[in-house]
Amino acid sequence: MNQISRTGTNTESTGCWGAELLAGGGARFRLWTQGENAISLRHRGRDIPMQDVGGGWFELTAVEASAGDEYMFVLPDGKAVPDPASRAQAGNVHGPSLIVDPGYQWQNSGWRGRPWEEAVISEIHIGTFTPEGTFRAAAQKLKHLAETGITAVEVMPVAQFAGNRGWGYDGVLHYAPHSAYGTPADFKAFIDAAHGLGIMVLLDVVYNHFGPEGNYLHTYAPGFFRKDRETPWGAAIDFGQEPVRRFFIENALYWIGEFRLDGLRLDAVEQIHDASEKHVLSAMAEEVKATFADRQVHLVVEDQRNLVELLVRDENGTPKAYEAEWNDDFHHVAHIIATGETIGHYKPFAGQLWHKLRLALQHGFIYPDRTEPPELPVGERCYLPPTAFVDFLQNHDQIGNRAFGERLVSLSDPDMLDALTAILLLSPHIPFLFMGEEYGERRPFYFFTDYTGELAKIVREGRMAEAEGFGGLKTGRTAADLPDPNVLSTFEHSKLDWQWREREEGQKNLAFVTELLTLRKTYIVPLLRQSWAMESGALEVSEGAVAVWWKFANLTLALRANLSGQALVLPSIDGTVIYERYGKEAKPAENGALPPHSVVFAIDIEPAN
Repeated sequence: MNQISRTGTNTESTGCWGAELLAGGGARFRLWTQGENAISLRHRGRDIPMQDVGGGWFELTAVEASAGDEYMFVLPDGKAVPDPASRAQAGNVHGPSLIVDPGYQWQNSGWRGRPWEEAVISEIHIGTFTPEGTFRAAAQKLKHLAETGITAVEVMPVAQFAGNRGWGYDGVLHYAPHSAYGTPADFKAFIDAAHGLGIMVLLDVVYNHFGPEGNYLHTYAPGFFRKDRETPWGAAIDFGQEPVRRFFIENALYWIGEFRLDGLRLDAVEQIHDASEKHVLSAMAEEVKATFADRQVHLVVEDQRNLVELLVRDENGTPKAYEAEWNDDFHHVAHIIATGETIGHYKPFAGQLWHKLRLALQHGFIYPDRTEPPELPVGERCYLPPTAFVDFLQNHDQIGNRAFGERLVSLSDPDMLDALTAILLLSPHIPFLFMGEEYGERRPFYFFTDYTGELAKIVREGRMAEAEGFGGLKTGRTAADLPDPNVLSTFEHSKLDWQWREREEGQKNLAFVTELLTLRKTYIVPLLRQSWAMESGALEVSEGAVAVWWKFANLTLALRANLSGQALVLPSIDGTVIYERYGKEAKPAENGALPPHSVVFAIDIEPAN
């Protein structure tokens, strides 16, 4: 329970969990348990009994405590455990927590965020974004992203997890920035630097499970978890318990408030099970919006169900709960077009491929309110604005869960990849790039962890099953060839090659993406500002092509694309052409046919047909 700045101007207490420095000196400590009759605080070489204040809560005020002090909670059997709401660790997840002074001298204190329609997102992993793998080093690279036209970074989870390296989705101390990346102040400096460059920062948070090592809540608060339900990663969290709900709602307020983040991306919310009268996702969104009403804060979800109700707008176009969702539907169709892979997660998207691409471009979801197995896509459905969908060709999952971590640049024809990139960056949906994609990074991004013993063995053996969902093994490769997630070299080989960015091919790719993002800023963002309500439609074209339009208040954006291997005649496109590329050809054929891998965007002031 640190003191945090919720609105960017006021400092106040967050609630119940953790250690809070007091204005008059000292600190207050709180811990929630179940069935424990005595808890002590270990601080400065002493074990001090805490007071049972009811409802499972134990509390203690230590007047001599100060920032930087180490502390742990001691259970009746003598076992010492870290604070589950630790703001920082002295070392690993098993050791002492640290009292943290939330104060920070912000250089860009006037920052209030950016409108969501301006978002162009780059997902980054702090540990592999730079050779050093720290918040401070990452801050030095942000200028490159800003110059490209990227307006937001989405940081993969930083909550403290076991070991020194990992993706972050196995965090166990959800309030503590991972010590391998730096201190809480270092993370604030990274965010501050981003704001100085006009870049929003969103943090990926995991509210659906705890990691398999270092989570001691099972020991003294077993009611934190449900006994009747599991997630793919362990016991489901019991959000019916009020202290549990507050743990996660306060966590969202803490990150956005104290660290002045511009929003959160909530991982796999389909695994957040809550039968409460008000679902915790709704309660969290309401508190965030009310607390930060003076800032532009954006909440994004990953949801395998494609639940429309999470994304609905009010009569003014303002999201009632969540701003947008990662759009796997668009990705899966685009991936099949780019690679021809149709196994695993891609199988439901292989049939009616071009119809599904049109649906994804028009409506975002191909399978809204998804069933298992998904129903066939039918009908015209335009119930959400294009900004409700975060589209991507690659992300950490789609690359890192492959057997050998290949990026799309290694799997697709270059002209096809350029065509899909143009569609991604100029469609009215929110575009998303994985770190290095803007300059054509060639290095893989592997799945990596830092486990030992039996847990390391389980993770290593599980890689084959995961890879089967993302392309499987290629001819001539076996499970024995899979990189070991726990070997240091697997992590090291996943780091970006910033030198590639400066080479001729890297500069060529960078210029291509920069041009597209300049066009997006000039033409697409103003369209998105006109009105949240929008109509869309598609014209009948040959297989391998799309002809789609999006009508805003008084302007229509139109797309013609030939993604096949042969020239195709598409319906003519009216208005001012803002972008055109014709694959390897310099221009269309004399009969107007578009060569393979052609993309044309135009803006027309006339109503669409």
